[in-house]
Amino acid sequence: MDHDHPSPKVSLDRRRALGTFGAGIAFSALAACGAGVAEARSFPVALSEAQWREKLTRAEFHVLRQEGTERPYSSPLDKENRKGLFACAGCGNKLYASRTKFDSRTGWPSFWAALPGAVGTSRDRKLGYARTEVHCADCGGHLGHIFDDGPKPTGKRHCINGVAMDFVPA
Repeated sequence: MDHDHPSPKVSLDRRRALGTFGAGIAFSALAACGAGVAEARSFPVALSEAQWREKLTRAEFHVLRQEGTERPYSSPLDKENRKGLFACAGCGNKLYASRTKFDSRTGWPSFWAALPGAVGTSRDRKLGYARTEVHCADCGGHLGHIFDDGPKPTGKRHCINGVAMDFVPA
């Protein structure tokens, strides 16, 4: 036997071990990218998937229940400037006051603060880096994300999908 070259069995075993190791790492990474904390909790407003599908439009369901994102500049709420409140399109929970809305020039309605107790947050790693996901405190519906590049007084930008909200004029 030539000791300078490993036998095919040793090479195959090494490949199998490396493949198993790589698959384990990939599985762990995918598991970390999974459902946010909001889905794991129970909320005061809880419907079955079938009930949510019946209640919401296809676009609302995609964003609120499947954590989707609407196209930028597609929501009329991005340009909504009247006094009033922005409520969850899923359950009607009042989320944001118009006085906290600002033009972030991102194409999504943006706010520097939510109403007290109206939203919850969780960690989102779906894009490979940590983001703060924001969801409705009453139904757990996905609203968008919070970033640290907003105006004073909070320095926060709640970047919210317009389809996830309804506007209630004052």
